[in-house]
Amino acid sequence: MRFAVFPAIRAVAVLAAIALPFTSQPQTGASRLVLASATDQRGRALVDVGADDFVVQEGAATREVLSVRIADYPIVVLLDAGAAAEDFSLMQKAAVHFIERLGAERPVIAGVFGGPPKLIATFDDDRSTVLERVNALTPGASEGSQLLSGVALASQTLHATGSLFSAVVALSAAPLSDAHDGESSPDDAIGRIVDAGAIVHVIGNQKMAGGRVMQALRGLVDQTRGEYTPIYAAASYQAALDRLADRLSNELLIEYLVPPGSKPNDAKVGIRIPGARVRGLRVAPR
Repeated sequence: MRFAVFPAIRAVAVLAAIALPFTSQPQTGASRLVLASATDQRGRALVDVGADDFVVQEGAATREVLSVRIADYPIVVLLDAGAAAEDFSLMQKAAVHFIERLGAERPVIAGVFGGPPKLIATFDDDRSTVLERVNALTPGASEGSQLLSGVALASQTLHATGSLFSAVVALSAAPLSDAHDGESSPDDAIGRIVDAGAIVHVIGNQKMAGGRVMQALRGLVDQTRGEYTPIYAAASYQAALDRLADRLSNELLIEYLVPPGSKPNDAKVGIRIPGARVRGLRVAPR
């Protein structure tokens, strides 16, 4: 039966995501995870699905799918303290609403950049503490935006949790410049971020445009399979974050069996539901 339906599945299958940096060596575990999203023929998210609805293939080998569940990996939300007071207030309100939408069970903390970046909570803090500290933030004068340094700090903090998947959501308002990111080169921060393995999402005012830092940032977002969302007014942070919250809330973790010592080469994920599509985002060992 599986062989009979697989050609149809291949027609809608999307190349599953790149392996995380630490999956380049042979794995000794008995399973791996694909981070993916599935939509029906109208483009609506599919979350009421199970293991029998998916097929995973690595190279020419079809793997047995064990389970499917909603993803709940940790997230760091970064706010740009270099924003003007009115813009920062709108950004702040949008960030609070976003964190609330992610649900109380998902680990979420926050931080700021715009000057030297810092985190304002730890993953040991409860959600009410995180929200209280976000609400207490105030904008500060800054020359340029140290966004890449902030993302690097957040990514390393996430890496230390040991989570197989994680994400950084950065809200930027101040211009990015090559001279004000706290790094000798954008590549310094980029390397640390990629090594940490977090997915990077950026929502940024178009005043950010230009320079090597901006080019590096767009490349980083693409490389980590995140999203870059340009906005043209601070009031748009809310809509952009709502859209991102929808994506994050509908992501799935698909676990499948693998032979000991195998590598996640050419991993693909397909879906059996007629008219549906699946997009693979990342592959990681269990």
